[in-house]
Order: sequence, then structure tokens, then C-alpha cells
Amino acid sequence: MFDMLGKLGDVKRKMEEIKSRLNSVYVDGSAGNGKVKITLTANRAVKEVFIDPSLCNEQGREELQDLLELAMNDALIKAENVSEAEMKSAGRDLLPGFPGF
Repeated sequence: MFDMLGKLGDVKRKMEEIKSRLNSVYVDGSAGNGKVKITLTANRAVKEVFIDPSLCNEQGREELQDLLELAMNDALIKAENVSEAEMKSAGRDLLPGFPGF
């Protein structure tokens, strides 16, 4: 019983370490053949937004909105995949044989 509680404490510490490390892992999402690019941390914090100047006019406004949505969703999916892989890896290391890892 105490061994399991100790392992759970280890898991919590490991998860906090991973969360901290994910702040330094960057993913890029893009849309429109690179006209819009979004850079996020793997913890899903926006770090950079690039918008091609050709989209910065009234005619490009609707396209820009669509591309921002696509690029953001692309980056969010990538960030989630990195985060999930890190968490599963930590869980396997700390709780081998535990269901879900």
C-alpha cells in the first residue's frame, strides 16, 4: 500500500517535470501554403503568429480568418500529440503494467 502511494507521488512529480519541459517544446501549425503560421509550446501557449503581408488587406480578410483558424487547429493537434506521448511515456516508466499506459 505504501509502495503504491510512493509511486503515485513519483508520478505526480514526473508529470510536473514533463509539464515544465513541454514549455520548451515548440510545434508549428500552418495553413495556406505557409501564408499563416502559428508557433505554440507543447503546453498550448501561443508563442508566435506569422501572417503573410498579402493577406493584410480588405480582400484578404476572410481568407486570413479561415487560415488563422486552420493554422491554430493544426498547431493545437500537434501540441496535444506531443503532450500525450510524453505523459504516456512517463506513466509507463513509473507504473509499468498499469492499465492505460
